[in-house]
Amino acid sequence: MIDELDVAFEEDAEPSGSRGSHRNRKGRGRSAIALVMTLLLFAVLGGGVYFGYTKVQDFFVAADYDGTGSDPVEVTIAKNSSLTEIGNALVKVDVVKSTKAFVEAAEAEPRSKNIQSGTYVLRRQMAAEHAVIQLLDPNTRLSRGVTIPEGKTAKQTYELLAKGTGLPVKDFEEAAKDPVALGVPDWWFKRNDGKQVSKTAEGFLFPDTYEFDPKANATQVLRTMVGRFLTVTGEMAYADEVQRNRKVSPYEALIVASLAQAEAGVPADLPKIARVAYNRAYVKDMVLQFDVTTNYWLELNGKDPKHSGNLLQKEMDDPKNPYNTEVVKGLPVGPINSPGKAALLGSMRPTNGPWLFFVAIDKKGNSAFAVTDADHQKNVQKACANGIDLCGK
Repeated sequence: MIDELDVAFEEDAEPSGSRGSHRNRKGRGRSAIALVMTLLLFAVLGGGVYFGYTKVQDFFVAADYDGTGSDPVEVTIAKNSSLTEIGNALVKVDVVKSTKAFVEAAEAEPRSKNIQSGTYVLRRQMAAEHAVIQLLDPNTRLSRGVTIPEGKTAKQTYELLAKGTGLPVKDFEEAAKDPVALGVPDWWFKRNDGKQVSKTAEGFLFPDTYEFDPKANATQVLRTMVGRFLTVTGEMAYADEVQRNRKVSPYEALIVASLAQAEAGVPADLPKIARVAYNRAYVKDMVLQFDVTTNYWLELNGKDPKHSGNLLQKEMDDPKNPYNTEVVKGLPVGPINSPGKAALLGSMRPTNGPWLFFVAIDKKGNSAFAVTDADHQKNVQKACANGIDLCGK
């Protein structure tokens, strides 16, 4: 192409004359053709560049819908979801066109870090920006988080669940009558110490914050909590380790975890209190004398729990109480609450020590531990001096 242009320009430079005029006309014709071809070449090249730019631009610009969407659709956002995971969930039900568009819109909105887990009513084919706005609107959220703290009894848990889900307490009580149907494996209800087993859901309703499906019934809610318990204990290899290292059944270790959860004022004391329970129940064959088991029995019978110093002797010695640890040796018949992961870990790996006594010695909840009753009484006096109501008991 360039050679032809060079020839054409050279021919244009010939001197005038009849021959030159002919050659000049011929040269002008070739020049015109060359010019057209050059312009055509530039047009093709320019079109290619534009086409390529458009494709590259499409690659970097996220696909997105326009407007506020069409048909309503429910979307469940899982707990601790990242923006990408939320975007994926929205794309799956056609709320937004691409995860990238949602992530970009969310990152442009500082409040997007406040998007909570739960079930929302959104619309199909929404612009990503509108989807972010709707997820931040509490009116679009159907479900509400229900938090069950560590150490809550089953009865207290049902009350919290009823408040959070709108389902009646009696529905949870009825569903809990068969813990195996809720997913608790039957082997959990085995003991090595030959004592009676309380086959209830107590201890298996793992404390956590849950986002329940708004359509879930009481059985489904409790199954979710039992499933969480099994997941956590499975990840800890809890059952295997307590049988191998503690030489007790998983159920007995769970009872110890619940006792420690109820007695400990601070998390650091959980493994030490678990050690006291093991030492008394298995090493020394003693009564535990854990006042929390008396309070648990009072609650089961519709009575309010009491401070240790206010418990009556007849309440602590009640022979009808299967959870009695004041006059009955060994562990009670079952857990007395839902222990959290730290308490489970404490019962699985208790601190090494010969302690047989403990008492809360300050208002922060810290406990002092002792091997002998004489040292224990010194700790009791220290607790009294710190304003803990124990003296006179």
